[in-house]
Amino acid sequence: MTKENEISVEALGCAEKLQAVGDSLYAIGGKWKLRVVIALSQGHKRFNDLQRTIAGISGKVLSAELKELELNGFVERKVKADTMPVVVEYELTPYSQTLKEVVYALINWGVLHREKIRLETKK
Repeated sequence: MTKENEISVEALGCAEKLQAVGDSLYAIGGKWKLRVVIALSQGHKRFNDLQRTIAGISGKVLSAELKELELNGFVERKVKADTMPVVVEYELTPYSQTLKEVVYALINWGVLHREKIRLETKK
């Protein structure tokens, strides 16, 4: 998102902010979606590679998450039919780059929060 496309969050009313957060959580919320996006940020991967990379995710859940991410324009499913067996790979779309700042902010906050909890449990 470029600076000219950014909106002033302060100018939004409470209902508009709640709607925007709801839309965001619908598209990327849940336990697994951002983990899939982060795993794919390292490059395209096949289904089983993704499942091995994301500890604890079942095949059924991964399949559903990939479909939702594809529906929302973050992931592209590529079928290579010219190989035997047919190879299916998943990769991020250019639109997924709009999540970069969100993901970095969550990573930074997660590191800070984990450290805060670690220090509090030492007391």
